[in-house]
This record gives sequence, C-alpha cells and structure tokens, in this order.
Amino acid sequence: MRITRKHVTALLVGGTLAAALAGCASGTPAATGSSSAAASASPAPSLSGTATVYAAASLKSTFTKLASDFEAKNPGTKITLNFAGSSDLVTQIIQGAPADVFASADTKNMAKLTDAKLIDGSPVNFATNVLEIAVPLSNPASISAFADLAKPGVKVVVCAPQVPCGAATETVEKATGVTLSPVSEESSVTDVLGKVTSGEADGGLVYVTDVKTAGDEVKGIPFPESNQAVNTYPIAAVGTSKNKDLAAAFIATVTGPEGQKVLGDAGFGTP
Repeated sequence: MRITRKHVTALLVGGTLAAALAGCASGTPAATGSSSAAASASPAPSLSGTATVYAAASLKSTFTKLASDFEAKNPGTKITLNFAGSSDLVTQIIQGAPADVFASADTKNMAKLTDAKLIDGSPVNFATNVLEIAVPLSNPASISAFADLAKPGVKVVVCAPQVPCGAATETVEKATGVTLSPVSEESSVTDVLGKVTSGEADGGLVYVTDVKTAGDEVKGIPFPESNQAVNTYPIAAVGTSKNKDLAAAFIATVTGPEGQKVLGDAGFGTP
C-alpha cells in the first residue's frame, strides 16, 4: 500500500495521544501511592505529662493495673490515681481539685458534675457491678441470705446513702422489704470491707468485685436480690483538665478491649 502524507500525519497524532494517555495512566497510581505513603508516615500525636484520675474506691485494683500498663506503653506519661467514694470525689472536683478524669461507681454522681458543667463531652459507661455480702471466713453470725443481716445482734456495716454502694443497699432494702440497722455507715466500699476483714463486723455489703479482690480475707455470699440494684460506671474527662490528650487516651484504654478485659477478669459486668 502506498503511504501518503495524510497517513503519516494520522500515525504521528495517534502515537502522540497514546503516549500522553499512557503517561497519565502510569503517573496516577504513582501520585496516589506517594500521597498514601506520606499520609501513613505521618506520626501519631505523642503523649506526655501527667493526668490525674479520680476514681471510685471499687476501681482501685483494676485502675492501678491499667495505669501501670498505660505508663509502660507510653513512656513519658504518668497517671496519678485518687480513690475514694464517688460522692466525696465529686465534692472535691466541684471545689476545684485538679482532676483530669473522673470515673464514678454510678451515673447519679456523674450527673452532678455534668449538671455543674464540669465535664468535657459526654460520659461513657464502661462497667457494671452488683452487691455481695462479705463476712469473715468463720462467718460468726451464720449469714447465708440478705434477710440474715437484719437479725437481732448481727453487726452489719454498709456504705452511707450518698455513696453508690449505699444507694444500692437502700434499693435492695426497698425491693425486699428488709430494713437493716447497721452499726456503721462508711464513706467508701473499701472501708466497709475493712470493717469485715478486721472482725469489727459480722457482715458488710460490698461489691462482687471487692470480694474477689479480697481473696481469702473474706467469704462472699451472693444473694439474688442484688439484681435489683445494678450499678453502672461512667467515665469522663473533667472540663478543667490541663492535659486533655492524655485524659482522652486513658479513657480510651479503659473503655477499649484492654480495659474491658481487665475489668471483666476482676468481676465487673459489661455496661
């Protein structure tokens, strides 16, 4: 076939267009890949400094472990823990205590800080707990049921009504129609447990998790009526926190898989 100038021109134009298209096609993935690599290479914000966590007394064992593990995974950070009854912690925070995180043993006390506009964001529920009767190993009063705590001569210790474990005790009393006459009302669940382990009480109402933590120091007696008072535990950052990134990271640990495993192993229920 005779090749004319028209054929040559058409071939040249076609070749130029093909080359241009090939160049665009090959360049697009390279640019995308380069952009992705740059994005993935961007370092995550580093954590440093100290965060102070105010937590319900019943969280002492689990939060101590979680704080230790958190510090080990994040060198340069420090989690300072302050444990007490939830109502006492709320009072301290309202009065200006330098807390970064608050973890309550009930939603009622968390609501006090939320209403006072002292919480940053929305609280997250991370655990549940129920009451159990703790008695000395010898069980001197032969306690086997909730109603036994109301028998004459039985020295029973409970939490004060404003403390979550005390509010739960009152709920169980109303549900069962059994009224207790405690010899002492304590400001935290750990204080109740202390009265039992020291032999000052025949029995005390604490959480399932406290009995488990105490090991062979006390004997735990479950009772079905405890299901009438399930406490839900919320956690949140305090609005006046000076280290919001660290506070958020610790909260994420508590509410994430690692925290949930530690809490579950300790006997806490899921929210």
